Amino acid sequence: MDKAVLNQIHPVLPVRNVSDSIRFYVQKLGFELAFKDNGDDPKYGGVTRDGLEIHLQWHDANDWTQGMDCTLLRIYVEQVDVLFGEYQSKDIFHDNTMLRNTAWGTREFGFYDIDGNGLIFYRNFLSME
Repeated sequence: MDKAVLNQIHPVLPVRNVSDSIRFYVQKLGFELAFKDNGDDPKYGGVTRDGLEIHLQWHDANDWTQGMDCTLLRIYVEQVDVLFGEYQSKDIFHDNTMLRNTAWGTREFGFYDIDGNGLIFYRNFLSME
C-alpha cells in the first residue's frame, strides 16, 4: 500500500490588514511577496523566505474584539544568531526580546508581528555542535 507524503505546510495567520502585514513581513523580516488577491485591498496573501511560505488572511475587526486567539509559529533556522542580528535593527523587538539558550535545549528568540501573531525562531543545541 502506498503512503502519502506530506511535503509542506503553509500556516495561515489572522491579520487586520493584509497589505500592512505583507509590508511588515517584506520590509521588516526580509520575506518576499508570493501572492495576493484583490489588487490594492487584498483579503488573502502570502509571503515567502528561504522556502518557507506564510499565508495572511484578513479578519474583520469584530473578530479581534471577541477574543480571537492568535497563532504562535516556531520556525527552525540554522543560523539563529545571524537572523537575530538582522532583525535587531528593524524596530520589531520589545524591551525583553533576547537571544537565549533555553532549559529545553534550544537557542531562540521571539516577538509578535503587527497583529499579535507570535514568531519564535530557534535552533536545537545538538545541531549547533
